[in-house]
Amino acid sequence: MNLKTIVICLYVGLIYWLSLHFSFLDTLFFPTLGAFSFLFLSRSSTISEVGKVTFGAVVSSGVGTLLYYIYPSTISLFINVIITIWLINKFKWNAPPIVAVALIPFFSHSAHHWAIPLSVCAALLGLMLVLYIAGLVESRRATAYESKSTAA
Repeated sequence: MNLKTIVICLYVGLIYWLSLHFSFLDTLFFPTLGAFSFLFLSRSSTISEVGKVTFGAVVSSGVGTLLYYIYPSTISLFINVIITIWLINKFKWNAPPIVAVALIPFFSHSAHHWAIPLSVCAALLGLMLVLYIAGLVESRRATAYESKSTAA
């Protein structure tokens, strides 16, 4: 198991713990965070591609929250899914978990629905940062290992 996998598991666990222990952070954890973690880990994407997916998730969660706020019903959920799929196709975000994030307001029991897009943004930016730092540590560790093996 590599460092990035361990770091992601620790990060998702930390986010879950924070959402359980601080009531104002109850929307910070969402199950799709695990899907985004695996997506970011399994693809060799550039920071701009990961950033586009993160932006798409924040936008779609905002659309879902707005539609839920206007009228929480099956009709607004249907419209939400249509808009989200259209946005994914239009902007080529190529990340199915974005649709799931758009649905969070419809199953979240939080009193802070307005915080859902902020939570999605914070959790995914944190995930990007953690993966970036883990990547730096892995590359420095590999460089140090290579220099030791060539010196011998």
